Amino acid sequence: MIPPGETIGILGGGQLGRMLAVAAARLGYRCHVFAPEADSIAAEVCAAHTRAPWTDTQALAAFAADCAVVTYEWENVPVGSLKALGGVPLYPGAHALEVAQDRLSEKQFVTQLGGRTAPFMAVDTPEDLDEALTVIGSPGILKTRREGYDGKGQYRIMYDHEAEGIALTGQAMIFEGFVHFSAEFSVILARAQDGTCVFWDSAENVHEHGILTRSTVPASAAVQAQVAEARALAKQVADALGYVGVAAFEFFATEDGPVFNEMAPRVHNSGHWTIEGALTSQFENHIRAICGLPLGDTRLAATAVEMRNIVGEAAEDWSGILSDPANHLHLYGKAAARPGRKMGHVTRLVL
Repeated sequence: MIPPGETIGILGGGQLGRMLAVAAARLGYRCHVFAPEADSIAAEVCAAHTRAPWTDTQALAAFAADCAVVTYEWENVPVGSLKALGGVPLYPGAHALEVAQDRLSEKQFVTQLGGRTAPFMAVDTPEDLDEALTVIGSPGILKTRREGYDGKGQYRIMYDHEAEGIALTGQAMIFEGFVHFSAEFSVILARAQDGTCVFWDSAENVHEHGILTRSTVPASAAVQAQVAEARALAKQVADALGYVGVAAFEFFATEDGPVFNEMAPRVHNSGHWTIEGALTSQFENHIRAICGLPLGDTRLAATAVEMRNIVGEAAEDWSGILSDPANHLHLYGKAAARPGRKMGHVTRLVL
């Protein structure tokens, strides 16, 4: 166990790191964030901030020397950079990061465990794309295998001829066949160092232009009927990875059962509702898990919860939002709003 008073290192300087640091402070830990950007919003609430590129092995080693344990809030931290951390414990482990960073590896890993996914094929050349369209067919989505979140790096191909206008740049990609679904939902778990695993209620999610806009708990009956099977697969994946911390698994609810979409080896936007809506938030349980503490109770703290993202808004009627006592406003402190950028979220509780 890592006792309170020690330092937790966080790789990545965004809002997830910010909320992790706030949860850690409540438990008596200090945090040290490592991030390349100068205006890290996580650093604003941390005791220390190292600003350096991911390639700076000396800076990473010095950062690690100040930490009792290291975690990450961003799944695109270069795996090769983690070697510079030396012997400091890293949770979740590098293998989880490596699998989740590549959409092809991720889907292969899940299917090997018996999970159900959309049909998929690797695409590296125009000929590969032609073959994928022949084997899988349209409609489908062509995605970059690495990075590309919130709908970035994705091309919808509704008809085969639409692929002719896509210029492949040599970046590794994956083609996925369309999944016909009635709803999207997430399974979020926390896994302790001893293998103990807890789940939060699954939120039903709504996306617009590839960006999560709303998460609602409890989910519809159609989703709830598929949660048990989805949880079983999520636990299989976590166990196979020797996972420690919070992970999110996104699913489609279909006539054939839950279809795995992707996983995030970190705390997740669709779990933000847990800050007020659960007895223990995803952020607190992540800190508990990586520090070797017992996991907290994940039961609902309200009859129903809705979380709405604030996306790309320069300003809103904050006073109006807070005039409803059921609303809880979270602003991330980002200086500039732009289309598609998550500026904060609002959680509404129904008691």
